[in-house]
Amino acid sequence: MRATPRGVATIELNESNFEETISAQGKTVFVDFWAPWCQPCRVFGPVFEAASNRHEGIVFAKVNTQDEQGIARALDIQAIPTLMVFRDGVLLFAQPGMLPAKALDEIAEKVTSLDMDDVRKKIAEAEAKQGDEGAKEGDAS
Repeated sequence: MRATPRGVATIELNESNFEETISAQGKTVFVDFWAPWCQPCRVFGPVFEAASNRHEGIVFAKVNTQDEQGIARALDIQAIPTLMVFRDGVLLFAQPGMLPAKALDEIAEKVTSLDMDDVRKKIAEAEAKQGDEGAKEGDAS
């Protein structure tokens, strides 16, 4: 891990710091799931690192799926590289494959402009609706 010109480092996540990092209130966290043997991961790595230099208020982190298989399993990582974006502990974006720098910048702009109170309200509504539908199915049997 090397410091970026702004003094911000891309941090390594593991089982001891993953949950605390992604669930921090007021934080947006971009997570690159990768492995050292993965050629596309090695190509995407510098693009991800450069994005960390451009987006000062965002935490950029990496999970080595070879070393952190429990995290990869828990998040159902099927392919690498995979990018996941969390804000206030809420998963807002997940996509396997390499992304160009412009796409990372667009995602950063969109995620940081979200009204998280509205997002949480919509999540609660969707969960309530799902619960209601599950209850109806239970009544029908």
